[in-house]
Amino acid sequence: MKVGLIGDVMLGRMVGRAIEAGSARGVVAPEVVAIARESDVLVVNLECCISARGERWPDPNKPFYFRAPPAAIEVLTRLGVDVVTLANNHALDYGGDAFIDTLELLHAAGIATVGGGSDESAARAAQVITVDGFRLAVIGVTDHPEYYAARVDRAGVAYARFATGLPAWLRDEIAAARAQADAVLVSPHWGPNMTSRPVAYVRRAARELRAAGATLVAGHSAHVFHGIEDCVFYDLGDFVDDYMRDPVLRNDLGIVVLVELAPTGATEAVVVPIALEHCHTRRADDDAAEWVLSRMRGACAELGTATRIEGRRLVVTLTAH
Repeated sequence: MKVGLIGDVMLGRMVGRAIEAGSARGVVAPEVVAIARESDVLVVNLECCISARGERWPDPNKPFYFRAPPAAIEVLTRLGVDVVTLANNHALDYGGDAFIDTLELLHAAGIATVGGGSDESAARAAQVITVDGFRLAVIGVTDHPEYYAARVDRAGVAYARFATGLPAWLRDEIAAARAQADAVLVSPHWGPNMTSRPVAYVRRAARELRAAGATLVAGHSAHVFHGIEDCVFYDLGDFVDDYMRDPVLRNDLGIVVLVELAPTGATEAVVVPIALEHCHTRRADDDAAEWVLSRMRGACAELGTATRIEGRRLVVTLTAH
């Protein structure tokens, strides 16, 4: 199974207005769609709700609210998205009604969801995707904000306070997933925004997730891609949005990752550079691709991970579980 990993997909605000104006197909360039569709299973972090309803979550300290129009589903289906994680700090930006709409719209489009659900059990549950007999279990979880957490009687996201260690429920969910699947992918939304490398508690949590049985860990939250270590993709960065560009961290340059999975684990990943223009994502040109590949090689080297360049792609050596 070839697994495609994409970071934050934000289809609200100006991206949403572009979609409503009739340019859903223009949000992601055809060559990037082709790269995403090289995968057998494509997993993304949906950094917004999708709905025409709802009121803003009443938090006076929350600076950004992201809601995409229902037509945004076309962006995901065109990419070939199979699984969306909703475990992040924007899934409930417009309350429970908009969140339920998001679930219903995704499921109607044939897209599985993890990390969020109608109650605590549904939010925490793994989804198993089978391709040619190979079974991949996907789990989504976020370490912020706690007030978006699902409860026994309330819709929300799967929450874990990684800074204090893995909760028992997450260990149990990974163990249960291992029993019914050939590989387990855990997709955590963790750590602070706009950092160039994973913070200490994220690295510790990654080791704990791997020890608990996660075959792959694919994180997001920083809006900037991080290095790769021991089948852990600490942060996949952004994929599409309307955010301001940081001239140093270059959150306007990102990656698509393709990982070959076998029952024995994963041994290599391929990193493909992309460029985020305002409300549009395309393949990175030569100079931008060189910057992405150089930065990723350096970030991986810091973590002791070997890489090699093949054309305009970076091949990363992984440690099989």
